[in-house]
Amino acid sequence: MPIETGLMRRLGLAHPIIQAPLAGGGDTPALVAAVCEAGALGFIGAAYLTPQQIAEAAREVRQRTPRPFGVNLFAPLAQATLPPDPGPALRRVMPFFAELGLPPPAAPNPPEDSFAQQLAAALDSGAAVFSFTMGLLPAAALAAARERAMFLMGTATTVDEAVALERAGVDAVILQGSEAGGHRASFAVDFEAGMVGTMALVPQVADAVGVPVVASGGIMDGRGIAAALVLGAEAAQLGTAFLTCEESGVPEAYKAAIMAAREHETGMTRAFSGRPARGIVNRLMKEVGADPAAILPFPLQNALTRPLRSAAAKQGRAEFLSLWAGQGLGLARRQKAAQLIERLARETAAAIARIA
Repeated sequence: MPIETGLMRRLGLAHPIIQAPLAGGGDTPALVAAVCEAGALGFIGAAYLTPQQIAEAAREVRQRTPRPFGVNLFAPLAQATLPPDPGPALRRVMPFFAELGLPPPAAPNPPEDSFAQQLAAALDSGAAVFSFTMGLLPAAALAAARERAMFLMGTATTVDEAVALERAGVDAVILQGSEAGGHRASFAVDFEAGMVGTMALVPQVADAVGVPVVASGGIMDGRGIAAALVLGAEAAQLGTAFLTCEESGVPEAYKAAIMAAREHETGMTRAFSGRPARGIVNRLMKEVGADPAAILPFPLQNALTRPLRSAAAKQGRAEFLSLWAGQGLGLARRQKAAQLIERLARETAAAIARIA
C-alpha cells in the first residue's frame, strides 16, 4: 500500500521526504530540482544568498523541473555588535590564516540587515513552500507569504516553540531534534534546553499542535523515515543524507569527511559562526572552541572565518571547514539524488511492511 499523508497530498509529493535547506552552497539548483523530480520536496537554503542569487537559483530550479520546490530563510535576528576588543578572536584564528597563505584577519563589520530584500526575492521566486528557522517571522512577512499562497513552515526545537509557530499561523512545523547537523534553530529557549532528541520531540509536539509535523535530525534512511511516521510526523526532513549526493555543492573534502566519520565524531560548536551548530569534530573546532571567550557573536564569527573556510575548500583542507553533519552520518552514501530518493522510498515501505 503506497504511503500517503495529508502533508504529501497538500504539497503534491509522491514520498514523505524533504531535502533540508543546506545554506552555504550544498543545495545547488541541480540537487533541488533532482529531489523534486524524484517526487520529494527540494529546498533552496537562501539565508546567505543575495536577492539576485536567490532569484537566479530559483530560475534555474524552475528551468529544470515544473514540480513544487521550497525556499528557506533565517528569521530576522537582533543586530550583533563587536566586543570592545575583538583582538582575542582575531589572534585565535590568525595562525590558521597564515597556514593557508591568507593575510591576517580583520575585524568583521556588522552585516547589513537584508532580510526585507531577501524576503522579497523569496516571495518572487516561484517557490510553493516558504520555511524559516531561528525564530518567528514578523507578522507582515507571514502575511506577505500567505498572499502568495505559499505553504508556510517554521522550525522548532521544543513543544513550546512549536505551539508558538502554530499560533503565528504556520501550515506545518519542522521539528529539529538534537541529532541534527548544522545550526540549532532554538528561539524561545536557551540552546541547552532545546537539545531534545527527535524520537522524544516528535510525538509530544504531534499531540500539542493541530498542524502537520515534519521530523528532522538523525534521519538517514527509510527506517528513520518510517519511525518518524509512526511517531506522528507526516514527513521527514533529511540534510546530511543529501550532502554526499553527486549534485551537492559542498567541497569534495567535506563529502569525504562525512563518509569517513562515525556516529560519535560530531559535536556542538560556536567556533565557526558564533551560533551553536553540530558538525564533524575537526582541528578548528577543537582549537577555537577551547577558548569560548575568543568567539564573536553570530554572524560576526561567521564573517570572520569565511575567508579561512573558502581557502580551505579550495585547498582540500577539511580540518578548517565547517563540516555540518548529523549523528546519523555513518549511514551516508555516494549516489545521485534520484537514486537516494528511490532507495529511501523503498526502505520506508519495507520498514512499514515489517511492522505490519
